[in-house]
Formats: sequence, structure tokens, C-alpha cells
Amino acid sequence: MFISSQDSPAAFKDFTLVMPAVAVGNVGQLAVDLIVSTLNMSRVGYFHTDCLIPMAGNNPYASGKEDAEELHTPAEVYTAAELKLAVLQIRSPIIQMRSKKFRQQLKSWIKASGFSRTVVLSSSHAYQRDDQQLTSLRYLMTPSLLAASADALKELGWREMERIPAFPGVDADAEPRLCIPGGGITKGLYTDGCAEDLPLAVLLLFCSEGDNIPDAFALVNHLNDWLHLLDGQVSLELDFLPSLQASNQKQKFLFYSFLIERRTKQQVEDPNFLEFAVWQRHPSCTFLIEDTMVVKMSLNL
Repeated sequence: MFISSQDSPAAFKDFTLVMPAVAVGNVGQLAVDLIVSTLNMSRVGYFHTDCLIPMAGNNPYASGKEDAEELHTPAEVYTAAELKLAVLQIRSPIIQMRSKKFRQQLKSWIKASGFSRTVVLSSSHAYQRDDQQLTSLRYLMTPSLLAASADALKELGWREMERIPAFPGVDADAEPRLCIPGGGITKGLYTDGCAEDLPLAVLLLFCSEGDNIPDAFALVNHLNDWLHLLDGQVSLELDFLPSLQASNQKQKFLFYSFLIERRTKQQVEDPNFLEFAVWQRHPSCTFLIEDTMVVKMSLNL
């Protein structure tokens, strides 16, 4: 259920919805962080559900002390009205056995809101792809959206996600099927969209766990090639972290793996700090963490 954080109800009629699937490498979530931060999108509400692991934290997109202590939840909605773009960021994994219920809640909200199309940003295990899937980007589109996007797809030159045998090389007569290992609810959302005639697209990359920031940039740039959200490509130095150009300002954003390394080197004798850093390695996290908030948040765990 969507809960507006504004005085008036949010209007999403004819907006494009972009959302991540909690998948391998958290690429979709990192990509959504890129979009929200780069476009300076405004939070308009929350997606309330009992299907996500409960969590709360400080503002990951804080620009100063004024908004740094805002409380944020596992699923939030941001908009850029001038682009007719809405983004649902999911920061927490889906509770086991509730993925079907969560998909139903998402579909109900998408239909009620009147989104013109929904784009799911996702990823899949690179080690489980076959020889025809060596290039990283793949897409899926439901029939209702494919008809309207055929010309754009032809110009982009994207490859559709291949259907492959369940056990390649074992049964040559086996019927190929759609397989997205490590993709979370990606396949379920796509299948539901086809069955219910929802205009839905999936953009995914094959990747491995690790530093997946480059994968997130690649995925956002592919999305930008289609939706034209920005002029040109998104780059780390110029678009995403402009604050790094200010010489009198310390590094504002840290990648989560560096937090643990920094604690080890400085011998910070604070068990809560370590607990916080480990939590940041969990798929529930957004990778934008303000340096000054790390210690403050750790004290409240």
C-alpha cells in the first residue's frame, strides 16, 4: 500500500515507474540510487508492506545536516515530475515465502496508479549464463509494451533474454525456458505482467558479487539510452558525485566494503560500529552512506 508523505495525494498517471529487483550484486538497487541522486528526485511517499524485512535508517541522499537525520524505510517512492518519472527504491530483502504476495501488492499499486510503463532493473549470476549470453545486457518486455517499443529496441540493438534448457548438454530435447538465476522476483514480475497485460520491461546485467558500482553505472546508462533522462552518459566524477570536486569538503560517500577496512586499520574499539558495517554489506543497504552518519547511526543500533 502506498502512503503519501505530502499533504495532497501523489499523482502518477502516465508516469514511468522504475524499480529494482533485489538480486545478485544489488545492481538494480545501486542503479536506482544513481537515478535518485543524479536527478535529485523528491521523496513523495512510502510503500507499506509486511513482505519486506523491517528496517530503518538515516537519509542516504542527504545534502547537508538539515536533511541528514530524516528517517527512511525499506521501500520509498521518489519522483521527478518534469520527466514524468517515478522510482520505487527497495532497500530490504523480501521475506521468505512472501514474494508472491509482494508481487501482488506491487501489481495492484501499479494498476491503481496508472503508470504508463514499469521498468524493473535487475541482475543475474554471470557464472550461470551459457555461451550465447556472453554480452552482459539483456531485456524482457511484455507484449503490451513490446508493440509500442519495437522501433526503439531495433535502434538500441539490445538482445532479448534467451530461453535456455534447464540442464544444458544433458537433455537435447528439453524445451528452452526463461531462467534468471539470482534475479529475485524478476522472472515472477515479468510472468505476471505477461499474464495480466501490464506494460512492463526488465533490464538486467549478468554480473558477480563484489564491487558492483560499475555494473550500476552501465545499467543506468543503458536505461538512459532508452528513456533519455539525461543528456549524454552518467559518469562517476561529473554527474553522480559532484561534491568530490570541492577541495575543502571531505569525501562524502563511501562504499560499504571500505567501512570495515577502515575500522580494522584504525582499531575502532566500538562493537556497534562493526555491527553497522556488517549490516551495510547486507542486500538491504543502499551504498550511499555519509561518512559523518556512520558513527552516529551505529550508536543507535
